[in-house]
Amino acid sequence: MERKLFTALQGEGAERLHDSLSKQGFRRSQNVLYRPACVECAACMSARIKVADFQPTRGQKRTLRRNAHLRRKASAPWATEEQYDLFRRYLDSRHADGGMADMDVFEFAAMVEETQIRTRVVEYVDQDSDTLNAVCLTDVLDDGVSLVYSFYEPELQANSLGTHVILDHIEIAREAGLPYVYLGYWVPGSPKMGYKARFSGLEVYSGGAWAPLRDAQAYDASMHPLSTDPISEQVANIKLPGLRPISR
Repeated sequence: MERKLFTALQGEGAERLHDSLSKQGFRRSQNVLYRPACVECAACMSARIKVADFQPTRGQKRTLRRNAHLRRKASAPWATEEQYDLFRRYLDSRHADGGMADMDVFEFAAMVEETQIRTRVVEYVDQDSDTLNAVCLTDVLDDGVSLVYSFYEPELQANSLGTHVILDHIEIAREAGLPYVYLGYWVPGSPKMGYKARFSGLEVYSGGAWAPLRDAQAYDASMHPLSTDPISEQVANIKLPGLRPISR
């Protein structure tokens, strides 16, 4: 059964809370922070790239060259019709049966604009045609950048725009002197999540700590029904800003 820990993200302490819980495997969705806490397994692991350890593969270098014509534009979190049109094309092509498939323009605007922390909309525009090719909703943390949600032109699948967005965010973090790029969750053996493992320097949050990614088979124990701690213990071990975890 799917289950999550979550908390509201609001008030003057929102940014500190976001920074702290992101380091403990939480993700943001609008004004809520959440982390999977399923009863039967602990397979969903937060993943991040350690910028200092990242080295692009030959294929990733080709992706950067292939998209050299794109101009990065970062702005405040404000939704536009052009973004929504691209978002709809992306969903209809790649996630037509997903949970976001019915999202209308008002829900899209809420996803982009409802934020209590430092958030940017990063657009990738074709310099030749001035058309929008890709968008990433990005949070700025005290130790990195977090890719909340990205989407791109589905007709340009050969350009590997999803990979390009991640590669460019590694460069954004490097330019800002930030050590990590947070990618969301990675699940061992999941084909949809497999692309994240292609980035060197990847770390996953498992057992209450970050560690370099190992082979998927090394995480077989996390799929076992007895792999999860009781929900009360999970909550007690969360470190809040300015507080120590409760010892039991």
